Amino acid sequence: MRSDAGAPPSRRRFLALSAGGAVAGAAALSGCALQVSSGVSGSGDTVTVMVKSGEITGDDVKQAHKDLGIKIVLVKYDITKLIAMMTTGNPPDLVRGVGAIDTPYFAARDVMEELDPYFARSSVLRPGDLDPVNNLWRYDGTTQGKGPRYGMAKDFSQDSMYWCNTSLFDKAGVDQPPETEPVTYEEWLENAKRLAQRKNGQTTVFGGSYNGLMKSSLLACLTAAAGGSLFTDDFTRVDFTAPEARKALGWYIDYCRTKVGPSAIQPDPNAWDGPTYQANRMAMSNSGYWLGGMINTDKKLAKVSRLAPAPVFEGGPRISPCQGGTGLWMPKEARNKDAAWRVFEWFFGEGPAKARASGGWGIPTLKSLRPLMPAQEDYQKRTLKVQDAELKHFSLISFTPYATADALDALFNQIAPAAMTGQMSVDTLAGRLNSAMNEQLARGKEQVG
Repeated sequence: MRSDAGAPPSRRRFLALSAGGAVAGAAALSGCALQVSSGVSGSGDTVTVMVKSGEITGDDVKQAHKDLGIKIVLVKYDITKLIAMMTTGNPPDLVRGVGAIDTPYFAARDVMEELDPYFARSSVLRPGDLDPVNNLWRYDGTTQGKGPRYGMAKDFSQDSMYWCNTSLFDKAGVDQPPETEPVTYEEWLENAKRLAQRKNGQTTVFGGSYNGLMKSSLLACLTAAAGGSLFTDDFTRVDFTAPEARKALGWYIDYCRTKVGPSAIQPDPNAWDGPTYQANRMAMSNSGYWLGGMINTDKKLAKVSRLAPAPVFEGGPRISPCQGGTGLWMPKEARNKDAAWRVFEWFFGEGPAKARASGGWGIPTLKSLRPLMPAQEDYQKRTLKVQDAELKHFSLISFTPYATADALDALFNQIAPAAMTGQMSVDTLAGRLNSAMNEQLARGKEQVG
């Protein structure tokens, strides 16, 4: 299976990476016996892995050397450095990525290794055991979710689901949402207004947070929930003036204007929902199952916390997407592919994967690891009941290959605050977003061809 590294990416391929906004910043993110691998790498191999801090720890590196006889060299994830390494013909052997938004972008630029031959002969990562969320890492040149596999998610959440602090609901006299039936987005926002607490003009308790992982992927998912698509069929343009996208955009701007939760015009001092929710200063957080890993460390908080289904728009379909699916992919020009695959198997199917599953920090992406999800306490059993029911509503929302989510988010964050403060209408905002984002997408399409 070992493939010799070929020539480094061409100048055109480098420009294609840069044109879509990749260099503007990094993509968003965060005790059983080992199975026998079919890999052929031997001891003494070195594998370079580019990840963000904490995604692979020093203890993981030591354990990998003990289990596999392979030395892992960690490189801090940086998109500019990644492009530089690829263009000089010395890429990492494995790279972190966010399946929902990165797969089309990098696959369209022909820098990712197709992994189907590796999966086909693996006794650890069997195709039939892969959760459907891993289809976020497939791309056939046109459609995300079909074609070759280019990576795998380490764990996932259905990121439109949200947590409720029921003690704050009871204090405000607000009915708790049903366990398996969704409320509408309109109802969610009304509840958030009633749950928000203010003092001297300042918000002391957020009624709810609904910002998603990236604004562009959040808006794509909200548009799908309204029954439409943010992108045209060929993914070369956005259209925020289409009825469904306009509805999604209007809802999010209303959320920001009412200041019921964190936004660009009302930042959370903690920079993310976790600490604020933990401090009883946030009644709802759309962080999905993943946040349970933190919630479960505080039994008092866990007992009053409930996971709820993804909301729906009135008259829209019921969907429950994953906006992340963070995992690893292998560059096409990686020099030590067999050893990299062995690390890949170990990380996604052996010791580290089992530890993640039992910790509650995300849903395992191998169906066979589901029994390891925490279910000892009554509140954990209740959470699993809701999550299990939601899995049948999982939906794959395709993203454009012609720009990074970071690049589109940068444009949104530059233009949208005026609408959030009421200085610009939503219709004007929709037109300006179309103009700016479609110019970005056109540059990416020109470079990719």
